[in-house]
Amino acid sequence: MISRLLSWLRPAAPALLPGHAARLAALRKGITPDRDADLEQGRIVVVDVESTGLSLANDHLIAIGAVAMQGGRIVLADSFEIVLRQDVASGKDNILVHGIGGSAQREGVAPEDALLDFLQYLDGAPLLAYHVSFDATMLRKAYKKYLGLDFRHAWADLAYVMPALFPAPVRRCHALDDWLKLFHVDNDARHNALADALATAQLGLMALRAARAQKLARFRQLQEIEKGQRWLGAAG
Repeated sequence: MISRLLSWLRPAAPALLPGHAARLAALRKGITPDRDADLEQGRIVVVDVESTGLSLANDHLIAIGAVAMQGGRIVLADSFEIVLRQDVASGKDNILVHGIGGSAQREGVAPEDALLDFLQYLDGAPLLAYHVSFDATMLRKAYKKYLGLDFRHAWADLAYVMPALFPAPVRRCHALDDWLKLFHVDNDARHNALADALATAQLGLMALRAARAQKLARFRQLQEIEKGQRWLGAAG
């Protein structure tokens, strides 16, 4: 009885094609997640995703956009954008949000290949995002569903890191768009995954510079100030 219950709670791993299984095994063997990147010279990837909706339980991943930061700058040549193929395109209201039409969704990259490509692109780099819980959940769900992989890269959340590093304007900055406006960051393609990642990366640069000014040197220290800010929010 207990074994049947556990099997229901933990669905069986997907049956991968030999090519996918071999590639996944090679990536898992060759890539070690970096949980303590140097904030000055280490490679940190800023990511944004688009999905079929905002429900963490019921919606799923449509697109991934990402760009790397390294050496105190955004490396535009080191960016990533992909649309995962959907058997059924999302609804019209959802398409109006992210702009990925039905044909583009149905003609996207096979999810297994798209997720392997992103894993290879990351190469173990830690991840930065705004409201990490959404992006992380969508990615983890997709990796578990299509590859049977427990996606466990290190994350830091700018929604908490920015208020910790820039306490003065925090009362008027409650959303990503508020922070973008404060730092005069333009994003004419809002809800495009790569455009949002690029805009978020500009905030990320501000955060890294402020962190280094406070003598913070490692990615784990961003995670620590995020944890502290979360505690303050819960206590308040």
